[in-house]
Amino acid sequence: MFPATRMRRLRRTGLLRGLVRETELTPAHLVQPLFVRHGAEGREPIASLPGIDHLSISAAVQEAGEVAARGIPAVLLFGLPAAKDELGSGAWDDEGIVQLATRAIKAAHPDLLVICDLCLCEYTSHGHCGVLRDDGVVDNDATLELLARTAVSQAEAGADLVAPSDMMDGRVGALRAALDDHGLAETPIMAYSAKYASAFYGPFREAAGSAPRQGDRRGYQMDPANALEGVREAELDAAEGADVIMVKPALAYLDVIRRVKDATNLPVAAYNVSGEYAMVKAAAAAGLLDERAAVLEALTGIRRAGADIVITYHAKDAAEWLTA
Repeated sequence: MFPATRMRRLRRTGLLRGLVRETELTPAHLVQPLFVRHGAEGREPIASLPGIDHLSISAAVQEAGEVAARGIPAVLLFGLPAAKDELGSGAWDDEGIVQLATRAIKAAHPDLLVICDLCLCEYTSHGHCGVLRDDGVVDNDATLELLARTAVSQAEAGADLVAPSDMMDGRVGALRAALDDHGLAETPIMAYSAKYASAFYGPFREAAGSAPRQGDRRGYQMDPANALEGVREAELDAAEGADVIMVKPALAYLDVIRRVKDATNLPVAAYNVSGEYAMVKAAAAAGLLDERAAVLEALTGIRRAGADIVITYHAKDAAEWLTA
């Protein structure tokens, strides 16, 4: 009790604060997303995501090298194809944009992990994450076969992890079986397990050209009001063979990150999504906050909630700040 107990004693200097710090944030905890676009010429700025570009394959290789040089262990690839169709066939094209970028990055930077986002929304003409029935509803089971084909194609191209983000029921089991059947049993699955139907995806949908042409994704992405359902989704994915569980978004779902970590004891990733990034950028540009301090505080909060891996568009900047 006060005055014998004085909590401020260990806050007096930076060295003391560092000595007792509970949560560590280093570049090794971060993943940098990259947008690789067919037909891009070098780097083309994305208006909705200041500081993030559409990349040609050669520019993606260069960007991957810069990421690795800052001590960040992995990139997460999103592809914008040359053409789209009803089935999203570009997703499993062995000469597709993500597959080509994966081969190029792994050839140039073999020690950098390449994670491939695995979904059909960037490749379908309707913008949904799976095959549509005649009534406009995504056909869950018909979609699983196409996701499995995509997983095999990405893994054969050299992906270190595949990351299904579609939110179809049973997709982790389908992917695990397909990978194993093709001699790819050592390819891990990072499952977007608790992916919410969030308002914070807007800038990404512009960047990836993946907004649905009609309707929305609330029929398969999760209701933001539900936390226990998020835990159940994570447990089901773990039972089907997921190696890493993801919660998306991050900042509005810190409680879900903690619950999922406690329930599964698996490595947990959290996606600090485009809207969360854009808000900080906009506030910093308006002089309303210190960008460096705000970013590092937010990423530390995500780690403190239980995330082992933080996927963030801030990764390169954060890594530079952390090692300065």
